[in-house]
Amino acid sequence: MPKRQNEHLKLGEALREFIKENKLQKGMDKVDAREAWNRLMGNGVNNYTRSVELKGDTLYVSLTSSVLREELSYGKGKIIGMLNEELGKELIKKLILR
Repeated sequence: MPKRQNEHLKLGEALREFIKENKLQKGMDKVDAREAWNRLMGNGVNNYTRSVELKGDTLYVSLTSSVLREELSYGKGKIIGMLNEELGKELIKKLILR
């Protein structure tokens, strides 16, 4: 367990420090990417979304509708840009719809 610091930290700063010290950022990025997909795509797309997984810099999205998969494939670049903007960093470079 790390030494206790006597300085006062804001809760957000303490959480960021905890995540950094325990090397949890990759796991947090996976959760953040899934949540960003759900927020941006809305109920219409989320009803047909089976799973959302971030592996490295690639986001894998499993959909139950082949028609929706085809429609979304036309706007992959825009979707990647919107997700990265929502995440606040260039996290996703490739989107695989399956």
